[in-house]
Amino acid sequence: MLGVDILNELKSISSTYGFSNILKDIFTSLSGVLGNIFLVILYVVFLLLEEAFMPNKLKGMFPNSERFQSARTLFQEIDKAFGNYITLKTIISLITGTLSYVALLFIGVDFPMFWAILIFLLNYIPTIGSLIATVFPALTALLQFGEMGPFIWVLSCIGAIQLVVGNFIEPKLMGNSLNISSLVVLLSLAFWGLVWGVVGMILCVPITVVMIILFSRFEATRPIAILLSGTGKIK
Repeated sequence: MLGVDILNELKSISSTYGFSNILKDIFTSLSGVLGNIFLVILYVVFLLLEEAFMPNKLKGMFPNSERFQSARTLFQEIDKAFGNYITLKTIISLITGTLSYVALLFIGVDFPMFWAILIFLLNYIPTIGSLIATVFPALTALLQFGEMGPFIWVLSCIGAIQLVVGNFIEPKLMGNSLNISSLVVLLSLAFWGLVWGVVGMILCVPITVVMIILFSRFEATRPIAILLSGTGKIK
């Protein structure tokens, strides 16, 4: 419609800029992302193994029964909030990945299972994860077919799935259980992403949840917890 031959343009770009090298860099980056995600999973496994010894450690740290009970309640609250977030986020990511796999398989994009798994994993990154997860398979469709049609179809279908799941299903499941300001999530994403890269992006929400719970327990830091919260109301 715009008088541009996408296929010839892609061939021209490929011959001029060494498109195979660009693709190699893209998949190297993806490998790095998957490697970082594996590290997060490894950390979580060791945290779960360590959890069994926490009651004994708390008793040793807080011999006073009142302080021990207070610390135990605090850790249980953190454990519950963290566990709920991971469980619900996994369910949401699984729904998104499954629907994306069906859409990509129907359109005929190569490696639909790979892209579905990548979408599932990237969905743990708030806000920008869904954007990245939409762009990669769409670009693959553009390179595979050399036409704008499949590119637009993938962009529309995956984008629609992300939109419906992110704006309707996720709020229904999550509710107000996290109580985090949307602005704080974005700032936390930027900060922890700068500090720890992809690992920080994945863990930014659980870290913020833990900070709110901890800050809310002390009078000196309680105003910070209120500022970080979504509604301004904390326990």
